[in-house]
Amino acid sequence: MKGHATVSDTEEPHHVPASSQRISEWVAERILERIARGELVPGERLPGERQLAEQLHVSRVSVRAALQKLKTQGFLTAVQGGGTRVVSSAGAMDGALTEMVRVKHANLCDLVEIRQALESWAARRATERATQEQIDHIGRVLAAMGETGRDGKQAADDMDFHLAVAQAAGSPVYLHLLATIRDILGQMMEYHHTEPFALGREALMIDHHRAIYDAIRRRDADAAAVAATDHLGWVLDRYNDLSRKAEDLSRPDTDAAP
Repeated sequence: MKGHATVSDTEEPHHVPASSQRISEWVAERILERIARGELVPGERLPGERQLAEQLHVSRVSVRAALQKLKTQGFLTAVQGGGTRVVSSAGAMDGALTEMVRVKHANLCDLVEIRQALESWAARRATERATQEQIDHIGRVLAAMGETGRDGKQAADDMDFHLAVAQAAGSPVYLHLLATIRDILGQMMEYHHTEPFALGREALMIDHHRAIYDAIRRRDADAAAVAATDHLGWVLDRYNDLSRKAEDLSRPDTDAAP
C-alpha cells in the first residue's frame, strides 16, 4: 500500500474534453475512478503534477485544477513539503474509538467481533479476486512474520499481513474501512505481540495466519473465512481470559483474616 501509484498510460487522449474547465473535471473523474477501484488507497501519495499530466495527456494547469477540486471536496489532502495524498477518513474517529475501547472491555470485544465478520468476508473475497502477485505478497509477509531476530517488528508484520489480505480482496470500501480504524488496529497488533498476550503463543498466531494464507492460495473460500474467524475468535478468548485474570487480581481477598 506504499509508494507512488501510477496512472495507466492507456488513457485515450481523444476522450479528453475540449475546454480547459471540462478537462480539469475529466482529470478529477479519472482520479476518483482510481480511488473507487482501490488503485489509490487511503494515505497513498499521488504522482506529481508533471507525471499525471504526461500520463493523462493533459496540461499541468488542468491537473492542478483537478487536484484542487478534489482537495476542496475532501478526497485529497496536501502533503507537507509538497505533493498530494488520498485522504484517510480516520481523523477524530480514530481517537474516539481508541478511547471507547480503552475504557470499556465490552467495546474491545465488540470491535474484535466486528473484525471477525469483516475479515472473514475479506479472506473469502481474496480467494476469489486475488492476483497471483497479491497471493505471493501475502506469502512473503507471512514468511517475515516467522523469521527469528525480528523483535519489535512482529506487530508491523501482522498489520502488513491483514492489509495484504485486504488489498487482495479487491474492495476499495473495505480498504477505506480499515483506514478509518487503522490506529486502533495498530495498537491491537502491538498488544498481541507483547506479554502477557503473546507469551509462548507467537508460533500459534503465525499458524493462524498461515491457515488464512494457505486457504487463499488454494482458492478455498470457505476455509479462508473459517481460518479468519477462528483466529479472531482466539483473540477474543484471550482478551476475555486476560480481563478475568485482571479482575481476579484486583478483587479483595475475602478469605484473608480481618
